Amino acid sequence: MTLWTSSEAIAATGGTSATPWKATGVSIDTRTLQAGDMFVALKDVRDGHDFVAQALANGAACALVSRIPEGVPADAPLLVVDDVLTGLEALGRAARARTSARVIGVTGSVGKTSTKEMLRTALTGQGKIHAAEKSYNNHWGVPLTLARMPKNTDFAVIEIGMNHAGEIAPLAKMARPHVAVITIVAPAHLEAFASVEDIAREKAAIFDGLEDGGTAIINADLPTSGLLLSLAPSNRQTFGETDGADWHLLEATSGDASTVCRASHNGDALLFKLGAPGRHFAMNGLACLAAASAAGADLGRAAVALGDWAPPSGRGQRRFIHLDAQMPEQGIDLFDDAYNANPASVGAALDVLAAAMPPAPAGRRVAILGDMKELGPTETALHAGFATHPAMAEIQQVHCIGPLMKHLYEALPTSKQGLWAATSAELADSPLALVKAGDVVMAKGSLSMKMALIVDAITNLGQSVADN
Repeated sequence: MTLWTSSEAIAATGGTSATPWKATGVSIDTRTLQAGDMFVALKDVRDGHDFVAQALANGAACALVSRIPEGVPADAPLLVVDDVLTGLEALGRAARARTSARVIGVTGSVGKTSTKEMLRTALTGQGKIHAAEKSYNNHWGVPLTLARMPKNTDFAVIEIGMNHAGEIAPLAKMARPHVAVITIVAPAHLEAFASVEDIAREKAAIFDGLEDGGTAIINADLPTSGLLLSLAPSNRQTFGETDGADWHLLEATSGDASTVCRASHNGDALLFKLGAPGRHFAMNGLACLAAASAAGADLGRAAVALGDWAPPSGRGQRRFIHLDAQMPEQGIDLFDDAYNANPASVGAALDVLAAAMPPAPAGRRVAILGDMKELGPTETALHAGFATHPAMAEIQQVHCIGPLMKHLYEALPTSKQGLWAATSAELADSPLALVKAGDVVMAKGSLSMKMALIVDAITNLGQSVADN
């Protein structure tokens, strides 16, 4: 199906093209580009213009550029604009303007991607759904997600993130959501903010983009909930365990690979299930159902469909590593939560690990933790503070990675101290020093800490299967 014609893209961007073309998708990476895609020559670590010739050779329908790249003929299918990012933003705005989709915007310090994926699952069967396949939530990710949105979309879920003040409002105004969700406000990116309250104000900037009559969905359990409510429009709903929340979580019962949730809304009982253990997932699921309902979806169908959701790799996915094909019970239970970390998400992951049963009677609960980045002047205390986290009472060993996590390592009782290393690569070389058969283990750290190396090293000890 055609996503963009040259005439539509020219009208949207004010650019020029020497030849007509039709694009069926939008790509920023030649490694994943599909034949028929428009290639967007963004400049990041490398200048995308250096890859235009390769993109066209790989079947790109056209390329969005700010100049004719060297080695590319002037009559090639190029959409030439003054600035590539500005051109992509214009395509995003035009795509948003031409659709009648109900748009849900999701932001928060933790849980943006999980909630986005829950919404994708919950809305299944109720219309054509559009959402980014990855965490495309920044200054280029949001316009890219919008530019990829087909005209006939019924529901769109747009994830909106930030690292600094002033980033969310322009992205929200571009997305123009009918429903805006704030999952949680927590200490994250404190290098760029003076306080958690300032982070809350930035998250609340998503309301600046709400369509007239749009609905704000707000977590009622936060220290900053009152501030968020004061910044929200009058059409707002709350979710959480707090008495009086519009979407009230009454109970979340976690098993080894699922969470069964009991809630109420407007006096009606609500029961739903999620394919992962953890109260934080229960909260995201409740926010998802509140948003789906506010967007006009059938709540009952959404609650049933949500049962098919399970976390993707790196975001709490649980798998069992068989170590001996002749003894299938011999293995390691692994929580892959390696994608990113801040104090709220690490605390939630420790809670899940503490509640998990090791697969063997002599097995241990083992945490492998990497540095949490961008926490500002309180970073030392925030890392060391996990030594007294309630979940630590149920965790037998903690391995730490990075100079910041060394503060936690030194604060731990000697009995819980595992190994410390400056980098993930150092520990990944010796996975058998980290875990043993019968253990349940969780790996988590900021993306730059490359905790996936640890996950891969443990996985490669045997044969991995998803827990169900």
